[in-house]
Amino acid sequence: MRYSPLVTRLYNDSASGWEVHIAAFAAKAAGEDVIILSVGDPDFETPAPIVESCVEALRAGDTHYNPILGRPELRAAVAADMADRTGMSIGLDNVLICAGTQNALIAASLCLLGDGDEVIGLDPMYLTYEATLRIGGASAVRVAQPAASGFRPDPEVIEAAVTDRTRAIAITTPNNPTGVVLRRAELEDIAEIARANDLWVIADEVYGDVVFDGAHLSIAALPGMAERTVTVGSLSKSHAMTGWRVGWAIGPEELIRHCDALQVNVNYGLPGFIQAAALTALTVERAASTDMTRIYRRRRDLAAGILAKSSRLDVLVPDAGMYLLVGVSKVAPSSAAFVRGLFEATGVSVLDAKAFGECADGWVRVSFTIGDDELAEGCRRLVNYAAG
Repeated sequence: MRYSPLVTRLYNDSASGWEVHIAAFAAKAAGEDVIILSVGDPDFETPAPIVESCVEALRAGDTHYNPILGRPELRAAVAADMADRTGMSIGLDNVLICAGTQNALIAASLCLLGDGDEVIGLDPMYLTYEATLRIGGASAVRVAQPAASGFRPDPEVIEAAVTDRTRAIAITTPNNPTGVVLRRAELEDIAEIARANDLWVIADEVYGDVVFDGAHLSIAALPGMAERTVTVGSLSKSHAMTGWRVGWAIGPEELIRHCDALQVNVNYGLPGFIQAAALTALTVERAASTDMTRIYRRRRDLAAGILAKSSRLDVLVPDAGMYLLVGVSKVAPSSAAFVRGLFEATGVSVLDAKAFGECADGWVRVSFTIGDDELAEGCRRLVNYAAG
């Protein structure tokens, strides 16, 4: 049978990066001695007041259709939160509520990019990004942020990648998998390239609440950028709400109107009880992210301290997020070989960072989203494996 050409845009080579994780998940479910350090799903429970607000909404019959863009009170809360962070003037007409950051990225891609367009993506980038950016017919032009530079952007290389078909630059700060937070000067360089070439910027800031060192800055807050930036985020990481599937896109009013028309044909708005929970997270439980970040910082330091004891490993201590990168080129012929060998020998699963981009070849991503004792044991096994 014949399929749409669209289906070929849904796949990329990075999918193979999950093979060991999937095997580890199955082995753990079967009762084997497995430690999973390969996924970014917080081990915290969603704070109780958030859960209770959802339950109360359900019991009150909040199970009907809602505004496609999201409830005005929730959109206003997202706008107020962004305004507090950036000093920008943002209203609810600048906000779309949607099913997580991934849904927001798809909306931005379909409303901004078309056949023949190019979008510059800074590598390493999250596994789904290339397919997300290509889905409407655009080409993803990957620009490396190499390990030798600390996985930081080079504005000259970005500028050189711009062609007459370029329509956008996609950035992630804080970054997954590196944990790098872009500095003001780096964001200003990217902003200047965008303004000079009349480009959009698609900014994923889902880890913006989980910052340990330095300060997170939204590129939309820089001069002349609010009108050409779509900022996406969610409560998945900040409030341990990965399974709730609630996020947002913030951008110019015209873009949000186009997203509204798209969402009519996609998911027709989020359930009211989910939005009730999200509103509680952004208001009553706003500080919950601070408490979680404090724990992540402690876990980061714990994991980095153990891994740094090995002279055969290189450790990139992250500025933010819930992962750290470990260089394994002194140990194995490839990061893929290391990931497979580590799991088979020790039961510890990590993620091959090459799946995020060629410039991360030779590195693996270690997640610190599990308890201290299990995390420490997993890191010790990794160090012992490297020694062998």
